[in-house]
Amino acid sequence: MTTTGKLEAIWLKRMRRGPMDPAERAKLKAHQGLVGNANQGGKRQVTLIEREIWERLMAEMGADLDPSARRANLLLSGIRLAHTHNRILRIGACRIQIWGETKPCEVMEAAWPGLKDAMTDNWGGGAFGVILDDGEIAVGDPVEWVE
Repeated sequence: MTTTGKLEAIWLKRMRRGPMDPAERAKLKAHQGLVGNANQGGKRQVTLIEREIWERLMAEMGADLDPSARRANLLLSGIRLAHTHNRILRIGACRIQIWGETKPCEVMEAAWPGLKDAMTDNWGGGAFGVILDDGEIAVGDPVEWVE
């Protein structure tokens, strides 16, 4: 398993089902979420996807959707998210505790027929977690598991 990766993209969602706004940087508030993002508090403060899985799904389906179509907050490369419940991920100087697998919903089906089912297996829809540290992250930051 690769243990170091990179933060490839950041998106903030202003409101439920609202557009995903790309950002070069994001402020994180411990136990709340990404500042300016609709999802605050609870166990789903941030959502993450893997670039490699997204690219594989797009190739398998003959689709060419931008990863922002997944509606996750963070796009990572070089890090596997599958079966990481309760593990701690460090992005830059901030830590995120993974709470579970993000299951795809009907929005994925609307984005591309068959995408919801294709994402269902083995954490293909990514992961969600809680923010453990106040701080700022930026596209290009290193990503690693805290052992």
